[in-house]
Amino acid sequence: MEGVGSFGAGRAGGAFDPVAFIKQPQTILRILSWIFSIVVFGSIVNEGYINSGSEKLYCIFNKNDDACSYGITIGVMAFFASIFFFVLDIYFPQISSVKDRKRAVLLEMGFSGFWTFLWFVGFCFLANQWQRTSPKELPLNQGADAARAAVAFSFFSILTWAGLTVKAVQRYRLGTDMSLFATDPVDGTPTVQPYPGYPTGSGIETTDTYQSPPFTENLDTNAKSYQVPTY
Repeated sequence: MEGVGSFGAGRAGGAFDPVAFIKQPQTILRILSWIFSIVVFGSIVNEGYINSGSEKLYCIFNKNDDACSYGITIGVMAFFASIFFFVLDIYFPQISSVKDRKRAVLLEMGFSGFWTFLWFVGFCFLANQWQRTSPKELPLNQGADAARAAVAFSFFSILTWAGLTVKAVQRYRLGTDMSLFATDPVDGTPTVQPYPGYPTGSGIETTDTYQSPPFTENLDTNAKSYQVPTY
């Protein structure tokens, strides 16, 4: 169940369930981000440069080399970042320190938010340059499908990285809610509750808790009823 333990993960040392891990929304978004990054930089690398009547290769996006370079750069970095955070997600439940978990969540939250912004800039940049590209610069519509794929999956990447940012924020807010640990200690040690009615204190017994010695009333009664025989 999501939300159990610290920062959305269970206690350290728990068994890893690959099926449950794959079904997590965060894992699905991570895999999609990885795939989308491959499509973006792969499309530009393979068909993003054309030879327009000369030996020199030009970027398909309005012959603007900055557009191709930007798409390749953020795509490749998103590719490796997705792998890094995917491995971190697997290792995250084994981190026993709450402070280390907090650092990991903050790192993911900051990076995902920043990369969402970069993908937004990349989508606007590539879409703008593609609109300015003249059909005459693309003989036989060369590389058009690759350019459209790069623009489309740049937009899809905005959605996936924004989703990862939201999930990271939720995990951070969950981890900073210390009320979760009021009845469930982080180290797994159960809280020992005193037995109802059992006296608590320093452990020193006092005589105030005792009343009259046992059999005292019986002895007094027998003593009064006994008469000394006369001879």
